[in-house]
Amino acid sequence: MRVAVVENMRNTGLGALATALDEAGAEIEWFRVWRNGILPPDIASHDALVVLGGEQGALDDETHPYLPELARLARRFGDAGKAVLGICLGSQILARAYGADNYLGTAREFGWHSIGVTDEGRADPLLSALGGEFTMFEWHADTFSLPAGAVRLASSPVAENQAFRIGRAVYGTQFHFEADRTVIEQWKAEFPDTIERIAPGWLESYAELTAQHAGGADAAGLAIARAWVGQIERQEVEMLSQVPA
Repeated sequence: MRVAVVENMRNTGLGALATALDEAGAEIEWFRVWRNGILPPDIASHDALVVLGGEQGALDDETHPYLPELARLARRFGDAGKAVLGICLGSQILARAYGADNYLGTAREFGWHSIGVTDEGRADPLLSALGGEFTMFEWHADTFSLPAGAVRLASSPVAENQAFRIGRAVYGTQFHFEADRTVIEQWKAEFPDTIERIAPGWLESYAELTAQHAGGADAAGLAIARAWVGQIERQEVEMLSQVPA
């Protein structure tokens, strides 16, 4: 199992997703576009694509000129039936790739928040184990319209499109399900000034908030990670079943 991971901002941890990929024996190839703008040259060398978050917007082509090609690459992976995952900025880039609108600065959320699962989400492999509601970490200011043909899987009052699926295994999540306590501790250490600016007092309340929310969020995040990795495995099984005996 070969997975291409596009890192839009330095030191973006995979967290729960790393655990699930390791369990499946996946080989991860990192593309650190924040450093050199280099993307996978095609879709043939990887079974799946992950696009992580970042501080830029999905339309910041002038300062991040690789973004249009990344959107096209994600679409090619999806159109080929391969598993695709976009997290936070990654979900916004996926929305762009499939013709939706990006709305900048209209949906600000930070910290652990409650997210509702739609009826379609309860029947979907990604979220079916989580019931009607779960808590997950958020850090975003932008959002997007639902792409044509996409299925809304989760929603919240601030961002209507918290998770969606296109086709068999193209998934976007606005929330950071990968952000377990290890990842959040890293963000807390690296970006204290930014956090204090956007969420005054959050750092002071961190221990209490962690005790209240982190355990459940970590468990839900790992369940989502394993479910998405399962879509890669399912893809491989389907391909093998089509090979003549």
